[in-house]
Amino acid sequence: MPLPAPLSRRRLLAWLASGLPAAGIAGLGGVAPGVRAQARREVRLAFIDPLSGPAGDIGRNSLRSWQFLAEKLGGNAHPAGLQLRVAGFDNKASPQESLNALKAAIDHGFRYIVQGNGSGVSAALSEAIVRHNGRFPRQQVLLINYAAMDPALTSERCTPWHFRVDADTAMKMRAMTRFIAGHTEWRRIYLINQNYAHGQQFSRWFRTEMAHQSAYVEVVGDELHPPFARQDFGPYVDRCLASGAQALATGNWGVDMLGLVKALHQRGACIPLFGYYPSLNGTPAALAAGGERLPVYQVATGHTNLPGPMRPLAAEFRRRYGEDLVVHAAYDGVRMLLQAMHDAASTDVERVGVRLENLVFEGFNGPVRMRAQDHQLQTGLFISRWQHTDAAHPVGAEGTDYTFAPVAYLAPEQASVGTACRMLRG
Repeated sequence: MPLPAPLSRRRLLAWLASGLPAAGIAGLGGVAPGVRAQARREVRLAFIDPLSGPAGDIGRNSLRSWQFLAEKLGGNAHPAGLQLRVAGFDNKASPQESLNALKAAIDHGFRYIVQGNGSGVSAALSEAIVRHNGRFPRQQVLLINYAAMDPALTSERCTPWHFRVDADTAMKMRAMTRFIAGHTEWRRIYLINQNYAHGQQFSRWFRTEMAHQSAYVEVVGDELHPPFARQDFGPYVDRCLASGAQALATGNWGVDMLGLVKALHQRGACIPLFGYYPSLNGTPAALAAGGERLPVYQVATGHTNLPGPMRPLAAEFRRRYGEDLVVHAAYDGVRMLLQAMHDAASTDVERVGVRLENLVFEGFNGPVRMRAQDHQLQTGLFISRWQHTDAAHPVGAEGTDYTFAPVAYLAPEQASVGTACRMLRG
C-alpha cells in the first residue's frame, strides 16, 4: 500500500492548534521573558522502570535513550538553557516496587517522573502522585508516561499530573485494524497476548476497532499467556496455524516477543505478524535469522529510517551504545518538557503542567500537540514492514541487513480518538 501524500505543514499545524486559547500557539517563537535566569540550570528526572529481570534489557535501553536525548537536546542546544538529567530507579516490573521508588525519588528531591513499561505501574504511580500532590502542594510531582498504553490512563482514570507522549492502544489499534481491513487476504486473525493489563487491552481493542473497520474480519483465536515466564511458544503457534488463521496479531514485547518469533521460525511459519514492538531490543536480530520469510508489520510512531533530527541522533546512539534508538517517545518527552519550561520561564511543576496543556512543539516527526482535555499526545502513526535494506531505507535494524520500512501512515488527526476524561483540577 503506498504512503499517502503528507499533509502540508500549514494544514497540520492548523489541526494541531484547534482548541487552543485565543492567544494562539505559544512556544514556537522567541525566548520567554526571564528565561535567561534559568541558563544552565539542571532539572532531574526519575526514570522508574524495570532495569533487571526479564524486561531489564528493554528498560535499560529506554533509560539510555532518555539520558542520551536529554543530553543532546538540552543545555546549549535549547533556548531555555536547561539541562535535563535522568536517573534510573529499578522497579523490577512491580507496582509496589514502583511506589517504593517513587517515594525514594521524591525524598531525594525529584519532581519529574518518567515511566512506561506497564500500564498497571502507570496507574499505581498516577494515583499515588495525585495523593501526594494533594497532601504536599509545595512538593508537587508530574508523571511523563512514554509507553504505557492503556487508554483509561487518559480517559476515565486521567489526572492533571499524568501526560502520555506515546500513542495509546486505541490509536495504534485504529491504525492496525484499518490496515488489516484494507487487505482481503487477511480475514481470519489469531490473537496471542500477555495476560496483564496491556495484553488484555490489546485483545479488547482489536475486537472493538475491527468491528468498526470491517464486518468480514473474524478473530479465530484469542489467547492470553503468563507474561515474562520464558515459556515455550510452540504450542501457541501450533494452535494458531491449525486454526487456519491468515494473520497473527500480538502486543507482546521483550522476551515474550522473542519467544514468539523464535517459535514461528522453528515451525517454518509464513503467517503475517502484526505488533507494536518488533523493533525493540533483540527482536530484529531474531527476525533477521529467518530473513523475510515471516512477514512482520509494526504499528508505531516511528520506524528504522526516520528522516529529520532522529537520523543523526540514532546513528550516534548506535555508535555509542551498540543498540538501536527505538524509544522515539523519549525525544518528544524531552522536547516537550524543555519547551514548556522555556515558555513558562520556570521549572515549577505546577507552572510547567499548565503550560503543557495544548502545547504544540516540534516532535521527531513534525509538529505534535499535547491535548489539554486528557493529556494524550496527538501524534501520527506508521505501519512499517520488515524487509531488506535498500536505497530508500539504508539503515538496518540492530546492525542487520533488514529494516522496518513504512508502507502506510496515519496523520495525527486520523489517529486521534475521543476520550471520556473529566479532569478534576485544583
